[in-house]
Amino acid sequence: MRSDERNVPPVSVVGRVAAILEVVEVARHPVGISEISAATGLAKGSVHRLVEQLLFERLLERDEHSRLSLGVRLFELGANVPLPRTLAHAARPLMLDLHHATDRQVHLAVLDGVEVVYVEIVHGGLPLASSIGGRLPAHATGVGKALLAYSTRAIVGERVEAGLEPMTPRTITTPADLDRALQDIRTNGTAYDHEESHLGVSCVAAPVFGADKKIRAAMSVTGQTRVMDLPRLGVAVRTAAFTLSRQLRDAGL
Repeated sequence: MRSDERNVPPVSVVGRVAAILEVVEVARHPVGISEISAATGLAKGSVHRLVEQLLFERLLERDEHSRLSLGVRLFELGANVPLPRTLAHAARPLMLDLHHATDRQVHLAVLDGVEVVYVEIVHGGLPLASSIGGRLPAHATGVGKALLAYSTRAIVGERVEAGLEPMTPRTITTPADLDRALQDIRTNGTAYDHEESHLGVSCVAAPVFGADKKIRAAMSVTGQTRVMDLPRLGVAVRTAAFTLSRQLRDAGL
């Protein structure tokens, strides 16, 4: 389940459907009714009834072993989500240029609640958990901290309340350390991940702003720590993020 969710079964039908889909998504492999029931706290009978409807609507698919995975219809719907698609479309050429200039993996992410969602990636051969549509806790990533730094105090407070769980021994785990990191980002316009989400991997990120001058996304360059020249790469990613911000402003987005 998402890190900001309470450990109680959802009451509404929409909440139950969302919980089921999230379990299937997070599992990264086909799951059964019992697993979904255990993860959501919903009765097996309720899960079974909802799953049958989701299968009919092609939001889930069932394999020959009666195990479930996300359905094609979800990808069709996801392709039509306006903001990520617009961001990805505008950002893709800049991300490709940044990848070619740095020979590093490039991410574009937005904030959803207290987690980052990756909306575009130019891969660089790293063994990372990030994937398009994937989520990571905002406090443990460069893009997440860049997004939090320019978000409201309420959003930062929600992240702290949800828990600053460590992904590695280097992850920020105290509100005071997070506050200091976010202040540094606002001062320098650059966020860093010093092996905070993956040991041996570091990144540098910069904020992307919309036409309303509010934080819209964050872009990062990621690579193995031993080959990351963070000051030089920081200039490159800030330039790309600034260019994307300007394009969004000119387009009124």
